Amino acid sequence: MLHQRARFTPLDGVLIIILASLAGYMAYRIEAGLQYEWDWSVIPQYLVRRNQSGWWVPNVLLQGLLTTLRISLWGTLIATIIGTTMGIARASKSLFFRLIGGTYVELVRNLPPLVLVFICYFFFSAQIIAAIGLEDAIRHAPESVLGVLEFFFAPRAQLPSFLAALFTIAIYEGAYITEIVRAGVRSVDQGQWEAAYVLGLSPWQTMRHVILPLTIQRILPPLAGQFISTIKDSAIVSVISVQELTFQGLELMASTYLTFEIWITILALYFVMTFSLSTAARKLEAYLNRSIA
Repeated sequence: MLHQRARFTPLDGVLIIILASLAGYMAYRIEAGLQYEWDWSVIPQYLVRRNQSGWWVPNVLLQGLLTTLRISLWGTLIATIIGTTMGIARASKSLFFRLIGGTYVELVRNLPPLVLVFICYFFFSAQIIAAIGLEDAIRHAPESVLGVLEFFFAPRAQLPSFLAALFTIAIYEGAYITEIVRAGVRSVDQGQWEAAYVLGLSPWQTMRHVILPLTIQRILPPLAGQFISTIKDSAIVSVISVQELTFQGLELMASTYLTFEIWITILALYFVMTFSLSTAARKLEAYLNRSIA
């Protein structure tokens, strides 16, 4: 089925004018009603700065953006592994596996995410990390290893909090991905299972070579939406002092009192991340549709 390319219409132009007018009116009311003095000139210096060598490097807002991207990327990867495993378990014929998957989903989805953050932080960070001696291992690790950890995860002082936040995001988002995968697996026609059985494929081979490829195409749109939710949900880990984008915005606002400039900038950064992911997901979905067609 061919999709017509969207065209710009006069109605689109009217809507853009209306939205721009509303934005201008809100800015005027903020300035007139609250006697707020706008100062956008200082925002770039909180995005990038020059180091001692004269190179442009990320400043607090971009540092927070990079931390958000790290949490979202690793959280999405781990949540996908958890969600795929539990989703297959939920769709299994085995009662034992269905109970495991169902217990995980019902437990996590019925807990407030803020409570889950604190549980993971005080249990995972304060107990498990200390018990396995991770902090001592980081403290005595070579500088080359620390450099890799700081690049892919977080600075050594923030690593326990970062890992607790990562664990929270993975567990929380994995419960929703579980239901997406379960629905996708069950949506595959029974004839596909029967055909695989006739060909002599084992249950694992059937799932790997027949069911999962068909499932991925069907669950890609809701899965992309869940990945976008992971980026937005990562803001909640600011309550345990993980220096992601929202946390940096709070700290910066408290020290500069540039409330609207900072939060509008943060809004724009979040939008860039989520819109880029949404666009990439649409292109991937169109590519898969062409490949199958």
